[in-house]
Amino acid sequence: MRFATYELDGSVHAGVVADNAVHALPSGTTVLDLVRAGLPAALAAGAAALTGPSAPLDRVRLLPPLAPPTVRDFVAFEEHVEGVVASVSGGSGVPAEWYEAPTFYFTNPYALIGAHDDVPMPPGSRLLDFELEVAAVVGRDGSSLTPAQARDAIFGYTVFNDWSARDLQRREMKVGLGPAKGKDSATTLGPWLVTADELAPFHDEDGFLALDMRVSVNGAEIGHDLLSNMGWPFADLVSYASRGTWVRAGDVLGSGTCGNGGCLAELWGRRGEQDPPALRPGDVVEMTVEGIGTIRNRVVAGIDLPPVRAARSRTRAR
Repeated sequence: MRFATYELDGSVHAGVVADNAVHALPSGTTVLDLVRAGLPAALAAGAAALTGPSAPLDRVRLLPPLAPPTVRDFVAFEEHVEGVVASVSGGSGVPAEWYEAPTFYFTNPYALIGAHDDVPMPPGSRLLDFELEVAAVVGRDGSSLTPAQARDAIFGYTVFNDWSARDLQRREMKVGLGPAKGKDSATTLGPWLVTADELAPFHDEDGFLALDMRVSVNGAEIGHDLLSNMGWPFADLVSYASRGTWVRAGDVLGSGTCGNGGCLAELWGRRGEQDPPALRPGDVVEMTVEGIGTIRNRVVAGIDLPPVRAARSRTRAR
């Protein structure tokens, strides 16, 4: 089943997507409410909604499927790491530490945008990039989950575009902390939340989801990979996120960017030049993930802010 949050005639609703229409759930219900209620209850509520009022998808504005308590983003594709290390960090190869355990950072839950919303250029950035990912949504609270428990705790999946200001990211990561503002301006979630039972047939024998992933800019394909090329399956990512702490129903966990052109920075690192070029206002980025759907965002001009003030140095004055 596919759950969406959408705006229609100035009002926000939650609904079930079927047959190119969205069927409204009872007024006041949110997708996060359904996630917290658990998958069986959510599927029952969705089935009931299919008999009620609906609106064609082309009449509604799709919002992020849910308002998550937290958003973690992993870096689970080896090929992506290899390319981006060269492009962003100036190094080469894959750090040995990457193989030891999944790595993630917390990103901004207040910067989520819908499947077809415009994306402003981040203030002060001239190197905007996309990142083709899939995110899992946790369906129940848990602490120190085993991978088997974590797999059962996944409610569903959505497409995730981690928009990245590479020039800001490069500066931040030289300090040994971050990313921060390099990843803070926008994250696309959508077009809806597909429940885990729908994607169960795509699991391979090792627990990976064998889903085709593609991204294009202005109609030209840039990247193409399989989600099953992750270094760890989603169950391991959820398990690691809960290690010694808690994950909560509604938490979003990104896979990290796929390889083979899942972002521009990977290609820049491999080719030694900015080919293809960084995104500019007017560019349209489209991502499609098999079994989930398509998101499409247009880059627009951002707000013009004064430069950030440099720090006062105490050590240099000595």
